[in-house]
Amino acid sequence: MDEVRSRQQDGQLTIELSGRIDSGNASRIEEEVFAAVGDYMGSRLMVDVENLEYISSAGLRILLRLLKKHRKLRIINASSDIYEILEMTGFTEMMDVEKAYRSVSIEGCEVIGAGANGTVYRINDELVVKVYKDADALEDIRRERELARLALVLGIPTAISYDVVRVGDSYGSVFELLNARSFSGILAQQPEKMDWCVKEYVDLLKLIHSTRVPKGKLPSMRQIALDWARFVRDYLPEEEGEKLVSLVKEVPEDPHMIHGDYHTKNLELTGDEVLLIDMDTLAVGHPVFEFASMYNAFVGFGEYDNSVTQKFMGFERERAGEFWRRSLKAYLGTEDEDRVKEVEDKARVIGYTRLIRRSIRRGGLEDPERLAEIELWKERLIQLLHRVDSLVFTGSRIRLEATKENLHLMNDFLEKELEKAGCSVREKMQIQVAAEEVFINIANYAYTPNTGEAVMIVDVEDDPRTLVLTFIDQGRPYDPTKKEDPDVSLPADQREIGGLGIFMVKQSMDDMAYEYRDGSNILTLKKRLVNE
Repeated sequence: MDEVRSRQQDGQLTIELSGRIDSGNASRIEEEVFAAVGDYMGSRLMVDVENLEYISSAGLRILLRLLKKHRKLRIINASSDIYEILEMTGFTEMMDVEKAYRSVSIEGCEVIGAGANGTVYRINDELVVKVYKDADALEDIRRERELARLALVLGIPTAISYDVVRVGDSYGSVFELLNARSFSGILAQQPEKMDWCVKEYVDLLKLIHSTRVPKGKLPSMRQIALDWARFVRDYLPEEEGEKLVSLVKEVPEDPHMIHGDYHTKNLELTGDEVLLIDMDTLAVGHPVFEFASMYNAFVGFGEYDNSVTQKFMGFERERAGEFWRRSLKAYLGTEDEDRVKEVEDKARVIGYTRLIRRSIRRGGLEDPERLAEIELWKERLIQLLHRVDSLVFTGSRIRLEATKENLHLMNDFLEKELEKAGCSVREKMQIQVAAEEVFINIANYAYTPNTGEAVMIVDVEDDPRTLVLTFIDQGRPYDPTKKEDPDVSLPADQREIGGLGIFMVKQSMDDMAYEYRDGSNILTLKKRLVNE
């Protein structure tokens, strides 16, 4: 039956065409189409051709006339044959033409993951489908597929959707994940694999954070978080609100990738390969923004109602908290509880900010239970703002008793960090020589006749790419930069024994700076890296 139908909902007008449109009935169809459109001047006019079997040039002229009057016209549900005609005649270049998608049922399917934008279902042993919450999700699907391709090109192991399907009133992306199990499922069913999950989870996270993204390819997480802070500022006391915005502003831009929703439901084990899914939150930014979303997933969401963690993660709150803390320690390379608490507090500032904004925007102020939840998060955020003065944390660190016997521990730690930084053989030797001289200097003189601790922090700066070593001790004040250089031109019989250590540090590094602050000696060494 060749006919024209129309339906209008939420400001969107859809014209449905069915049957055939040819020279014999084109005049009638055109008259009915324009009658159905009438004086509609909105921007959401669609022509649904799901039931259109045939269209000739006479039918294409109807679409062209309609397009000239409504420049944002979209054609949806085009079959392969109809799409081929539209593509051949250039219509796909002039307007948005959406192909028809096969339908998939998720009735009775296992839920293996869920996030802010959709839910992931297992269709069979080989296939999963991510069903989007937004009924008009095609643009979101397109963007996520592009982000996944970008991540894969940059070396991040991820699954890329190979098909788009209709699922009820919405759309889904289909992925091939053979016998995949989420890390949440593994932790729920095999808690003895906690150590393995932590290692794999952190290894992949470090790979993500070490991946430099070409400029303009991903949004800035700093700018997104700044919008959150400005929103929440209006719901905090003036002083704390201004400090929140100021703290986020002071976080430097960082060109390295962050996932943005990195939790155990978004890591899938397929065979012996770990794959990252849900790529629509990819951005660039400082790791503190990543840690904020991780804290929320494992702890923050369930702080008011502890059952939320079980429902979201799929395992109990105590295990989620343990996984979060162990992962943070593994990432930072430390068992130092003070260090872990310092970084966690910085992440919580962003985490609570995001939670408060999210709940308020979803009507939380009008619901007594959710209002109480918001008040809890606000109280904890305000407490943090009274003691956190920066959201930035420096790179990996190690805290050791400053003794000669611990030199090998410092060297082992530094070797791994230099390897991650991509230092050349020559750069490694120069940096290791400088680090040894400083550490032994602290061990020999800082606390004599007693002993004390030394902290070494390893960080990498960009533009220009520079490795930064920071040594901190609480021994007697000593500024090595003021030590006079030995005269290395003197013959051996006129040279003093010793005095070369600090000189070697100065010669092997590009910059050396000292300050005594709050009872601590702080020595910073910098080495410009030639090889990335």
